[in-house]
Amino acid sequence: MVRPEVLFLLAASTAMADPQPAIASFNQWCFKAGQTAAQIESNIQSALTEPATFTLTFWDDSLEPRPIDAPKGVERRCSIEFDGDHTTLAIDALRQQMATPPTFGTPIPLPDTHHVGDATALIEGRELLRGRVAVVEVGTRANGTRTFMSVDRLYDGLGLPEKG
Repeated sequence: MVRPEVLFLLAASTAMADPQPAIASFNQWCFKAGQTAAQIESNIQSALTEPATFTLTFWDDSLEPRPIDAPKGVERRCSIEFDGDHTTLAIDALRQQMATPPTFGTPIPLPDTHHVGDATALIEGRELLRGRVAVVEVGTRANGTRTFMSVDRLYDGLGLPEKG
């Protein structure tokens, strides 16, 4: 059975890949709402000038069915994973992207849908417009040999701190 999420490897390489295309693709496309899995894949591939070596995981439950094993509370996920430990570079680029107008929400306490993992370098809740919440995360996987950047949008009404 084909899963409704898109999970693809754009290219394979045994050499250490330049992390910039992966980081730029994440910042350019993962914050744009209204894309289907096929659209974001096409957008990323058409924006690249050479074959890339990263993996994209994407779904948006408001447009297409979510994967069966999708985390509870997450309506939309966009994640890019690439070779090497480039967390500092990824965090710097992510912070710059979130501060670029229109800014990507304001920091809030981390919603209980997410937690700090052993290899998490950055994880942050963000309050978006219209009371929506997103969680951005940067860290490593595969014993520190791969960097990931992700943004999850939560279902409406989840993750907002108590007012009062």
